[in-house]
Amino acid sequence: MLFIFIAIAAGIISPYDPWDRFEPYLSPGQSHILGTNDMGNDIFSELLYGARVSLMVGFGASIIATFFGIVIGLVSGYYRGLIDEILMAITDIYLMIPRIPLIIILAALMRPSFWIIMLLIGFLWWPTTARVVRSSTLQIRDASFILSAKSLGFKDKHILLSDILPNIIHIIIPKFMLTIASAMFSEASISFLGLGDPTMKSWGMMLNFAFMKGGLINEMWWWYLPPGLCIVGVVFSLMLIGFSLEEKENIVMGLE
Repeated sequence: MLFIFIAIAAGIISPYDPWDRFEPYLSPGQSHILGTNDMGNDIFSELLYGARVSLMVGFGASIIATFFGIVIGLVSGYYRGLIDEILMAITDIYLMIPRIPLIIILAALMRPSFWIIMLLIGFLWWPTTARVVRSSTLQIRDASFILSAKSLGFKDKHILLSDILPNIIHIIIPKFMLTIASAMFSEASISFLGLGDPTMKSWGMMLNFAFMKGGLINEMWWWYLPPGLCIVGVVFSLMLIGFSLEEKENIVMGLE
């Protein structure tokens, strides 16, 4: 919640615009809490605005991955048969693909773009969600209330969206949170390698600039340490939330 607040209120709490230029390579002081970078941009302002970009990539990619995972998992688990075999074969192929190297290759071939990175991560991170959704759908597809809905003549679309999906949403939410963490970590890795969008000041791009412009060599910890800690903090928080929700779900399922 702290990082979400920072991302939303960055324009209010930031002392400067992240693109404003001052004297470069200033050390932390009263005017610039975290000093300035090689271009003279205020690093603290970059850090606050970087929360927006990093969180947008994480949430956007997770929404895309979760949507595809839900659709494929529901259809595969509900219809079974040939449809299930085909969709699960595609899922298995995706699971075997080394995702980070593939994203690096695709990002290198395409024009660096915030939207392209978000879409690439989203399109490659849905298989685990699809597996979980399929497994849960298989467990309840033959339940009495589903059979009753079929006998009453309800269409498959209505059963999937109104009867099955609401009963597995508590399983999807933990996967959604964990996917956000994975997406943010992936974006930071890609941006650190210089394949991110240079016009978008994400935490990963801040690390890339610090590495390329001598921040690491000159031991300017105020340049590279804060974005690194922010990435670790958000990813660790999201993973704890996801694991906690999964643990609660396992306890509930065990009691049932």
